[in-house]
Amino acid sequence: MQDLSDIRQKMKDLRCCVIMPTFNNAGTLESVIRDVEDFTEDIIIVNDGSTDETSSIIDHLADRSLLTVISYPSNRGKGFAIRNGFKKAIEMGFRYAITIDSDGQHYAEDIPKFIEMVENHPDSMIIGAREMNKPEIPGSSHFGHKFSIFWFKVETGIKIPDVQSGYRLYPLDKLKKLHFHTTKYEFEVEVMVRLAWHRIPLHFVPIEVYYAPPEERVSHFRKFTDFTRVSILNTLFVFMGLLWYRPVLLFRGLAKMSFKEFLKKYVIDSSDSNLCLALSVALGMLIGCSPFWGWQMMLAYSLARVLHLNKFVAVTASNISIPPLLPVILFLSYLAGGLALGLNIQNVEYNSGIDFAWVKKNILQYLAGSIIFGLVLGIAMGVISFILLEIFRKNGSRKYSLNGKIRKAN
Repeated sequence: MQDLSDIRQKMKDLRCCVIMPTFNNAGTLESVIRDVEDFTEDIIIVNDGSTDETSSIIDHLADRSLLTVISYPSNRGKGFAIRNGFKKAIEMGFRYAITIDSDGQHYAEDIPKFIEMVENHPDSMIIGAREMNKPEIPGSSHFGHKFSIFWFKVETGIKIPDVQSGYRLYPLDKLKKLHFHTTKYEFEVEVMVRLAWHRIPLHFVPIEVYYAPPEERVSHFRKFTDFTRVSILNTLFVFMGLLWYRPVLLFRGLAKMSFKEFLKKYVIDSSDSNLCLALSVALGMLIGCSPFWGWQMMLAYSLARVLHLNKFVAVTASNISIPPLLPVILFLSYLAGGLALGLNIQNVEYNSGIDFAWVKKNILQYLAGSIIFGLVLGIAMGVISFILLEIFRKNGSRKYSLNGKIRKAN
């Protein structure tokens, strides 16, 4: 281990404090604080409405140290306590904050690992990854561990070794612009997902965890209530991830590429078959003409994912409703709707007055026509794309199935 004075100085240089939320952990609180004091004097204790001897212990320790104490009379939840700790740390000018539980599960001796990692990866979130294969770890913790890892990957596309660990280092500057809605244990899921969505790097360090024997263990996690809250939050994040975050991230990546780079990476060098790519174009064109304004890109991404088509091609094709083409698409959709509904379209003229106010006035005809025109355009562009791919895209001796898996040629 590095010299304690070196770690203390590094924490000062990094403007890093320790936030310790606590609720009725009088039996372990003092020893945890004393261990942390070996590494820093910048400790923020958040007394989350404790009803045991916690207040007396904090008052006693505060008389001889530089503890910053936040207290309120009723228990509001771990997330509420951590958020209050963040607010105070930001007010005090800290750049980073390490959160550590007060129940004795975490070892202060692991603090240097967080400091070394954040020195190499500034403005990142550092998570303490627990070794979950130890026999003393409760079975419910194993299940929750795997459950949270799975859903985090669905929500963000990132596979990580630990989601539930409360031993973390947060980049406080990155939290200032984020808005949080949870106050209980599920906050630790919410904050990680939101940081991941804002592309804040996540890094991990191995940590030791002490699980007291069952007869000594103090836990405020209510298995049914808190697990239900976490499940509801994960459900919301899954929908937000699939309908917003993942498509937006995809579009940002596509927007940075030239058309030539896109063709090479996602068409020419793609493992998808020509039929799969052509169907992706058709789907994108159909969605691009559909009346789901503002949701077209996300809808194209989601449907392509469900149908095992090329998400990149479908999203790109769905962006045909760009300003130069938008009036034309609206006009042709209107004509198609008139034909389908048997209306007189002989006197319809295309002009610059075609806009969304015009669409609102003729909503039924437009809605019917947008689907019909989208289908016709999708089929036409799908067929044209397939012919061009068959002519110009050579797969050599490889043949591809519709879902993109390689199979040998007969």
